[in-house]
Amino acid sequence: MGENRPVIVRWGLGELPAVLAELGVERPLLVTSSRWAAFDLPVDLRYSGVGAHADARGVEGAVEAARSGGADGLVALGGGSAIDSAKAASTETGLLVISIPTTYSGAEWTPFFGSRDPATGIKRAGSGARVEAIVYEPTLTIGLPPSETGGTALNALAHCAEALYTRNRAPETDRDALAGARLISDWLPVAIADGSDLEARTELLRGAMHAGAALRAGMGVSHAMAQALGGRFALSHGAMNAVCLPAGLRFNSEVAAAELARFGETMGHAEPIERVADLAALAGPTRLRDYGVPREQLPAVAEAASERAAAKANPRPAPPEAVLELLESVW
Repeated sequence: MGENRPVIVRWGLGELPAVLAELGVERPLLVTSSRWAAFDLPVDLRYSGVGAHADARGVEGAVEAARSGGADGLVALGGGSAIDSAKAASTETGLLVISIPTTYSGAEWTPFFGSRDPATGIKRAGSGARVEAIVYEPTLTIGLPPSETGGTALNALAHCAEALYTRNRAPETDRDALAGARLISDWLPVAIADGSDLEARTELLRGAMHAGAALRAGMGVSHAMAQALGGRFALSHGAMNAVCLPAGLRFNSEVAAAELARFGETMGHAEPIERVADLAALAGPTRLRDYGVPREQLPAVAEAASERAAAKANPRPAPPEAVLELLESVW
């Protein structure tokens, strides 16, 4: 974010020109994937080489396109991969980022990001992006497949749950976490049942917006496992959050009972972890074996996860042996 300036949030694509003008951006570069390459936006410079997991090669391409085109800002259109790619490019170029999310990942809110190196299978963390504005357009999420809808919504729900017990929590992030959890719990089943339900899509996106704002408080061991799994096996971050979140909540229930009770209360369920497990099942398989994760590689994943910042911020220590038990429980 700009110094002493909050993130600008607008609803409706028609707001994009005004946001660009407010930020003084005259020559923005669109950073997106091939899926949205031809989408009609008031942006002349375009780069559509974003890869899954914010592939490092895609980030390099975005940086080159921004520099060669003389861009004075970046417009990220897409899910977490597009937004993380733009944020990674922002740290290289110093350009500000305006995000138009098409999923529920929440990546649009934070200056940190992950970028996967395909050669090593490691998703490296970075920070320092100039996150300046977000434009939400619910119609862009119409028709998002159930797996992506459920997976990215569970990623958002993980942001809500973990924000309630991370060390950097604050009253304002608690409010966003609770508001997001309620909306996601209420509207995800409706959006899965009917992907064209605009009211459901709008309310689910509002939930993801609150979840993204809560994400500023930090993450926990659930996210650390999802990040390590996604980096090593090129698996969807949303799907891995859906698999790992119930286990992470059980692990932290000993030290965050009051926070989890508030989490359940806002969702209207006395058993919040079971509610999360039910919602996670809407996203797809809930066992790592169903995603082709080899059991013999779980110790290496546990080592990698325990070293991630999200694991170190967890309210309960999460050394490799503890993370391995969690991974085994969902294998």
